[in-house]
Formats: sequence, C-alpha cells, structure tokens
Amino acid sequence: MKRREFIAGLILAPLATQSSAAEKRISILHSGFPERTPIHVLIDALRVLGHDNGATAIIEVLGGEGDVGRLDALVNGIAARKPDVTIALTSPAVLALKKAGVTTPVVFAFVTDPVGLGIVASVAKPGGNFTGITYSEATLGGKRLDLLLDALPGTRRVAVMWNRSFPGNAAIFDAIRQAAQVRGVEVFSKEFDGAADIAAAFDQIKSAGAQALIFNTDNQLFGRRKEIAALALSHRLPSIHSFSPEVEDGGFMSYGPDLSESYRRAAALADRILKGTSPADLPVEEPTQFSLGVNLATAKALGVMIPPMLLARADLVVE
Repeated sequence: MKRREFIAGLILAPLATQSSAAEKRISILHSGFPERTPIHVLIDALRVLGHDNGATAIIEVLGGEGDVGRLDALVNGIAARKPDVTIALTSPAVLALKKAGVTTPVVFAFVTDPVGLGIVASVAKPGGNFTGITYSEATLGGKRLDLLLDALPGTRRVAVMWNRSFPGNAAIFDAIRQAAQVRGVEVFSKEFDGAADIAAAFDQIKSAGAQALIFNTDNQLFGRRKEIAALALSHRLPSIHSFSPEVEDGGFMSYGPDLSESYRRAAALADRILKGTSPADLPVEEPTQFSLGVNLATAKALGVMIPPMLLARADLVVE
C-alpha cells in the first residue's frame, strides 16, 4: 500500500510591468482557491523544466475563489497583460478565458469535456490557442459507483450530490445512472446551488433512504472537503469522492486521475508552447494514471470493513 502526500501551497508573484527578455511570463488561473490545492506540484514541474519563478520566469497564481465577478476581473487582467502562456485549472476558469476572447496560448487541466464545452474543435486537432489535459470525469462516474458497491456489498440505494451550476456534472450523473442499471441498484440525484445548501442536502438524502453517497466536488467545494467529510460521517453515509486530498481530509474513498500527473503534463505542454510550439498543434491529452484512496479511520467510524482485495488496490491508504 502506498501513501501519497499532498501539501497545498501557494506561490504568488504578481507579474511585473516589465521583465527581461529571458524571463517568460506565466499566469496560473484557478476558478477556486489554488492555495487549498497541491498547486506546488505545478510550480515544481515548471521549475524542473527551466521556468524558475523569479529567475527565468515570472509566475503569478490567481484564484477566482468561486466568485464569477472576481474571476472575470482576473481574466480581463490576463487579457491585458498577455502572458506567454496561461495555465487554466478547472472548467470555469477555461470558459471565462474563452468567453473573454483571450488570444494568447492557454493550457487547461481538470476539464471534463473540452470539445462539448466548445473550448477546442477536437481532441486530436484543437485549433486556436487552447489545448490541455482532460479530466475524463464523466466516464469515471460509473467507475466510482462500482468501487463504492465493491466496498459496500448489499448497498441498494445511492445518492449522487452535485452542484447544478458546475459544467459537466449532469454528464457525470448520467454515467453513474447507466452503471447503476448494470449493477441493479438505484441511484438518485440531489442537486444543490452552493456551499450554503450542503448541510440541508445531506439531511434530505439521508431522509430519502440513501445508504451511500457519490459526491461530485467542484472548484468551490474542494476547499471545504473537511466539512463535507464530517457531514457524511455524521449522517452515517460512506462516500466516494474525486480527489485524493478529499480522502486525506476524512472522506471514505476517492477515485480519479492522479493530480500530480495532470499538473506535470500541463507544465510539459506549457513548456512546449514557451519553446515555440503552437497550441493548435498540440493534441488534447487524456489522463493515464488514476488513484484509488481509502480512509481506514473513516471506515472504522462507519463500521465498514473494506474487502482486502479492494484495499490491496489502493494507492492511498489513510490510517
């Protein structure tokens, strides 16, 4: 069993008005709270590739904090400054750049369906100035249901909680529903409008007879993962999440693309652009590494015994 450590860190260096010719300007835009994510992995990957903040590059990290107005203001600043490349994390950040008509190169990550969202023309030939790494979230919805049912034999009714305003969540629920038909279990959707609705949503799904939960996080809720894990535990609902830090902070299970891989590959694409390759010529990439996380302390508190074969597959085990 392997345990991967993620330490959320933020390096913030506002772009200077002037820089030397050797320095590349890199903007990193997150629609939520980058300091609550392992953003340091991206900064480290850029440094390894020769883009060292304050030495060979000027890097800024910007967070929209879940506020549309703030995000739009940050995007307007990027459009005015015209950095050599912008790394956009999460769908809302990418869509805001697209809507604003930003013409400088953009590398995205953690975007579920870049073609369906109108960000690129195709995966193989993105065209324009956007390329990046997909998140493949929709196809993983069914996999999360399978893992949850493998951990909880006999479960017949599963709730799926998601923010109705976050792009891609409806497609994720559809994938879960299709997988549920194959497994012969019932799933039902509980949509909410934001962080203020979460506690009530937990009460409602418990009253509706949910035995377990699939929680689709987003840019606003990722920073509240401890609160969400505590709510799931207090309602006696084993839950599966998208990201490993959600398990580290008390979630029962998680399954999704490896965060470090996504950050490193985004850095690699940005590096190729900084060295002269057009984003139009860089195909959109799919994740290749996936991480299963299990929190044994939460399992014990819930009175759940994880099957040994499932536990042996875990990349992250929190004890």
